[in-house]
Amino acid sequence: MTRQNIGQPVRTSSFVGRRQETAEVKRLVAAHRLVSLTGTGGVGKTRLVLHAVPRLARSFADGVHIVQLAGVRDASLVPLALIEALNIRDVSGRSPVRVLVDHLQDRESLLVLDNCEHLADACARLVETLLAETAAVRVLATSRHPLDVPAQHVLEVQPLATPTPGEPLPPKPALEYPALALFADRAAAVLPGFSLTAANQDAVAALCRRLDGLPLAIELAAVRMRALGVQQLLERLDRRYRLLADTVDGTDGTDGTDGTDGTDGTDGTDGTDGAGREDTLPRHRTLRAAVDWSHDLCTREERTVWARASVFAGSFDLGAAEEVCAGPGLDRDELVDAVAGLVDKSLLLRDGDAVHARYRMLESIRQYGLDRLREDGAHAEEAARRRVRDWCLDFVEECERRWFGPDQPELVRRLHAESDLIRSAFEFCLNTPGELRAGLKLAGHLWFFWFATGALVEGRYWLERLLAAAPEPTVARARALWALALMLLSQGNAVRAAPLVEEARELALRLGDEAEVAHTFFGRGGACLISGDYERAKAVYEEALSRPPRAGESMSLVGFKYVELAHVLAIQGEYDRAMALCEEFRQICLAHGEQWIHSYLLRILAFAEWAKGDQMSARVHARECLRLKRAVGDVFGTGMTLELLAAVHARDGEGRPAAVLLGAAKRIWQDAHVALDRTPSHGPVRTEAEDVARALLGDGFKSAYREGLELASDHAVAYALGERESAARPVFDSPLTRRETEVAELIAEGLTNQQIADRLVVALRTAEGHVERILSKLGFTSRSQAAVWAEARRATRT
Repeated sequence: MTRQNIGQPVRTSSFVGRRQETAEVKRLVAAHRLVSLTGTGGVGKTRLVLHAVPRLARSFADGVHIVQLAGVRDASLVPLALIEALNIRDVSGRSPVRVLVDHLQDRESLLVLDNCEHLADACARLVETLLAETAAVRVLATSRHPLDVPAQHVLEVQPLATPTPGEPLPPKPALEYPALALFADRAAAVLPGFSLTAANQDAVAALCRRLDGLPLAIELAAVRMRALGVQQLLERLDRRYRLLADTVDGTDGTDGTDGTDGTDGTDGTDGTDGAGREDTLPRHRTLRAAVDWSHDLCTREERTVWARASVFAGSFDLGAAEEVCAGPGLDRDELVDAVAGLVDKSLLLRDGDAVHARYRMLESIRQYGLDRLREDGAHAEEAARRRVRDWCLDFVEECERRWFGPDQPELVRRLHAESDLIRSAFEFCLNTPGELRAGLKLAGHLWFFWFATGALVEGRYWLERLLAAAPEPTVARARALWALALMLLSQGNAVRAAPLVEEARELALRLGDEAEVAHTFFGRGGACLISGDYERAKAVYEEALSRPPRAGESMSLVGFKYVELAHVLAIQGEYDRAMALCEEFRQICLAHGEQWIHSYLLRILAFAEWAKGDQMSARVHARECLRLKRAVGDVFGTGMTLELLAAVHARDGEGRPAAVLLGAAKRIWQDAHVALDRTPSHGPVRTEAEDVARALLGDGFKSAYREGLELASDHAVAYALGERESAARPVFDSPLTRRETEVAELIAEGLTNQQIADRLVVALRTAEGHVERILSKLGFTSRSQAAVWAEARRATRT
């Protein structure tokens, strides 16, 4: 599934100007595999990219993926940020970089890396690797400075055009000068009815010149139209600018190091060093003057929130702001008004939707706030970051407490939204003396999220780092040990997982924590199950279920004991007992509105029913399982259930849907690099489904299977549930890739290679290569043959 909106800010204002630059971005992306947009802070790089992305999306068969890096501070997290943006759920246990390379190997995708400068070396290394080891991936980056990667093409984004001093303005100056158009648009937002007129246009032109055409500076000034006239704005800003020019000496430690980019996006922190600081440059001083003036015009409460909220990485909601920013000198009621005031002044940007409001700062605004926070004392920043950590810990513990209940889809959404804050909390714990135990505790309470959503790469990353750094025998370590074991078991690695879960059990016993001892049963039995020792696995789970739940024990892990014992029993042919166990805990799930564990119970129940020959019940329960898997985003469980439904269809003589679902499951396994024999009960299901479907369809099996391979996971689930009558692709036996098929259809329209290149926004040589491969794969010698083939394929859709 294309995650085009991951990390993409909600646009809260219109896009003004940049028509030529947008066209140039499209042209460069078509011609070059790496394009970097550079330019001074506040010039609009991010906004330009976000404006161009929808116009680029149709040119990439596998989508455009936006990776916001402003909230990433640790260079080692760059690959993880890409993995999340690409929605990769990989269980292979390989390094994050290798996961990315293999996932993107044969894909035609555009990766948009926004705000690279503070991570320039890490971004450059990763981009160079991806470009070298993939065939069709392209990268569009925004950065204060070009990435150090060979063969990149750099487009320097210039400020918006302003009139030359003394130059007569044309009859409609907004049409000629984007800077004036931007000011008028933003001023009208705060002063309804405002427009450029003969009476004010000279003053607006002078103001935009004073602001050097920088979009962010223009926006900050335009907000003041609520209280001031244009001429007053110009006079006050001019005084502020002269004062700053007199005081800045190139070493000012409160320069608000500018990394902003655009009117609705961030652009990282300043990449210059002490020998070449940009705070002495005119455009930087211009932006500094605008930000400084905005700060002076804030209320005391707004300044306090600005400073304290500057420690947030990425976006945050009002609840987080209350916990981190309220305190001495600012109560919670005052905070709400201050947040609203900062939004009104364009110092906080509102993201999210009408139901879930979130806020974020442009990077220069955030850095300015950090400078102000540090003025409060050497430990002010550390104390604020500790409050962020405390909020994350409270938030994650609350999510875990609520997890066994009806809120699982909402909790998954919230946890994804807070990923930048949680990562910053982990970094704080790893880099601040005395905070490792809190970091271990935070990681241990996130086991359910990483496990349920398949975010195993990230889970392992944090758990392994924290366990290596904090060897002391604590309850937090015991939990982190078995949590890491669960990540490893999900990746099929029982060899590493087994000793970890035993170490967790021994430590919990030594510390006298019965809940943590109980938590280890799932991992202990799972290690036996994956290793093929079914009798030992059954004994472990039966022992676990012979004990009542302990105080503090996770009900989800209690449920998994039922799931896995039922699983073992079903493998061994004890179907009735397996079904009884499933039904027993299903009632508990239903009473609590729980969906995740319930879905696993339904899959085991459907498997046992299928094995006993009750096809109707198996179909009903497998479909119900799929609905729950979709709700909580369980990718791997979706793959297994699709195969089970394929087996049901096959036994009912429905060969085509069986083949399509097998292909759809195969795509999930390929994307996740799952070993297909990792789930012992599943081999017979898949084998029978495929054998029967092949017998039913004969030569038609391949085309139906290939149709399933083309389905994204959400489309496959919709097809399996009968919510769509056909899969994404028509049944047509084709050796071509999706992009080659699209090119063949353009050939059928009579387009030349150059026209195809223009239509798809690719280089001419790329289009020529596609045509050559099409002719070779289809065994044709002319374009006309390919055109006839494409028309015949198209006819199968009608």
